Amino acid sequence: DAQDKDQGFLIAESPAMQGILRAVHEVADTEASVLISGESGTGKEVIAHYIHENSAHHEKEMVAINCASLPESLLEAELFGYEKGAFTGALNQGKPGLIAAAEGGTLLLDEIGELPLNMQVKLLDLIQTKSYYTIGSVKPMTANIRIIAATNRNLAKMVEFGQFREDLYYRLNVVPLYIPPLRERRSEIPHLTHEFLKRFNEKYHK
Repeated sequence: DAQDKDQGFLIAESPAMQGILRAVHEVADTEASVLISGESGTGKEVIAHYIHENSAHHEKEMVAINCASLPESLLEAELFGYEKGAFTGALNQGKPGLIAAAEGGTLLLDEIGELPLNMQVKLLDLIQTKSYYTIGSVKPMTANIRIIAATNRNLAKMVEFGQFREDLYYRLNVVPLYIPPLRERRSEIPHLTHEFLKRFNEKYHK
């Protein structure tokens, strides 16, 4: 069935996608970390939103950050936030990070394979202690968040080559979900076609 969400919709007519949906329903209402893998364009973020909307966190925000979109220095500030005057160019009043914005909800770490090693250490500490430090602060902040990670890379191979921390990998990979590309679930193409046609007809009154 198509799920009408602002972030996209989900067609699950193939056995592979129906299996994924069953797994999603089983895990959604738990606190387990989920690692969603698959090629670019397979709908990993749609699955993440589907997990969030079916979880106990659904009344709170799901906040997403693309780990490949920012340089390392800005990535830390965006995630953890910073105190007034923490570094050159910092806002005078400081700024809360995305972890704070996701409090009580879900934090989606997209392209997690691009996370620098020193940031992997900080993320591991966040997962283990449920707390973190904003940049420039010595007072820990608590974090009540559900973490979902997504990647188009083979993290297990990255662990072998020392490019990704093994302990963080296992912390994130509690529930692995692999989203197959459309070429491996071609039975869904007619359903996708009809759904797009219906939406464009409604949009353009055709």
